Amino acid sequence: MQHPIIIQGGMGVAVSNWRLARAVSCLGELGVVSGTLLAVILARRLQAGDLEGDLRRALAHFPLPSVAERVLADHFVPGGRAPGVPFSLTPLPSLQPGQALTDLTVAANFIEVFLAKEGHAGAVGINLLEKAQLATLPSLYGAMLADVDYVLMGAGIPRSIPGALDRLAAGDAAELKLDVAGAVSGEEFITRFDPRSFFAGAPPRLRRPQFLAIVSSATLALTLAKKSNGRVDGFIIERDVAGGHNAPPRGPLQLSLAGEPVYGARDLPDLTKFRELGLPFWLAGAYARPEKLAEARQLGAAGIQVGTAFAFCDESGIEPALKREAIRASRAGTARVFTDPVASPTGFPFKVVSMPGTLSEADLYAGRERICDLGGLRQPYRKTDGTLGYRCPAEPAADYVRKGGEAADTVGRKCLCNALAATVGFGQSRGGGVEPALVTAGNEVADLDRIVPTGAAHYRAEEVVRYLRGEETAAAVAG
Repeated sequence: MQHPIIIQGGMGVAVSNWRLARAVSCLGELGVVSGTLLAVILARRLQAGDLEGDLRRALAHFPLPSVAERVLADHFVPGGRAPGVPFSLTPLPSLQPGQALTDLTVAANFIEVFLAKEGHAGAVGINLLEKAQLATLPSLYGAMLADVDYVLMGAGIPRSIPGALDRLAAGDAAELKLDVAGAVSGEEFITRFDPRSFFAGAPPRLRRPQFLAIVSSATLALTLAKKSNGRVDGFIIERDVAGGHNAPPRGPLQLSLAGEPVYGARDLPDLTKFRELGLPFWLAGAYARPEKLAEARQLGAAGIQVGTAFAFCDESGIEPALKREAIRASRAGTARVFTDPVASPTGFPFKVVSMPGTLSEADLYAGRERICDLGGLRQPYRKTDGTLGYRCPAEPAADYVRKGGEAADTVGRKCLCNALAATVGFGQSRGGGVEPALVTAGNEVADLDRIVPTGAAHYRAEEVVRYLRGEETAAAVAG
């Protein structure tokens, strides 16, 4: 098949929203929505009133009207909740979620893909984190009900996803083995989704999307290509300068004087081995320039994945004030990104943009009351009685230790669920204030100015695509 040359990264929590993905797909490239925490985002969008009616329009196309009606009844607030009123919480993900959470998760992913695909014939993908396993199967199924074209997954080893896509497409039940801390030898915990149960009858047969694994090494790519339970269709090779979660450096962790993980020659991907696999691959991490796109193609890549340049465009979900600050800092030469080795509860290094009024500020982080009320990155663990419990190193330290965790693992951890929801305007109201945001981006946030038109303080997704294609833009004319 004809694959895209430019893949727009599936960033953050609703940063890569349906508006951004649709804008990119309409231009003939691959627009990607983020599937992370979408159930929470849908619930909060509905509580905010769905003022333009997009969500309700998409729900009107959901194949099970009864599910759509329940989702609206549970979450929709006509006119939107009053200022300062907290968002109602959604159920926490678990091994056996209730029907309400399953309905919400499937519907949320359906809506995001449906709206991204609406009104054009371009391809649309969805990005999911392998580490966030509890919501994976209903998320995939919702996206597939909306005929998603690609599934992208990283932050782990997604060996079981290709087979899950095969089974869901056929209308069969799919299972994923959970990574459970403390599980004894031979013990398995399985999360399961059955389309027949969801439809209470025969489900539709669906088109199986292409699966692209996000990797950092040829070794992992070879493992996935040879040992996955189904077809892997390609790879996105992310370098350590890419935004969001980064793969840890190979070998013992070493930190720079600034406290960042040190990457070396062993962390550079061996493109010769990728070419030998015979599958298409895309390069990511500081490739958002026309000359770098040309270089990637010369190296045998199908193209590039671009995140940061799209993250701060008009169509992305980041709050406008945060976008303006990123562009201002880029122009002033003060934009900084810190690869934080402990911020993410997943244990993966996580890139944090230094920005006033966000959790990048130590005082603001220290003053925030720790709370875990969204649970998107909770780690399942085995209790002494053999049942499952859930813990997160970003929750209150005493709670984490009570659940068998190590106190040292809580130091510096940030609640990405609440912070990233705040980054896109859905921060929870608490005690007269709102949860602080946290902005993640790649190193290229320091050079956004190359895309912004002369005299402007913002730019559109179209200008990113035209710039990458080497077409004339206002910024290029000025330069």
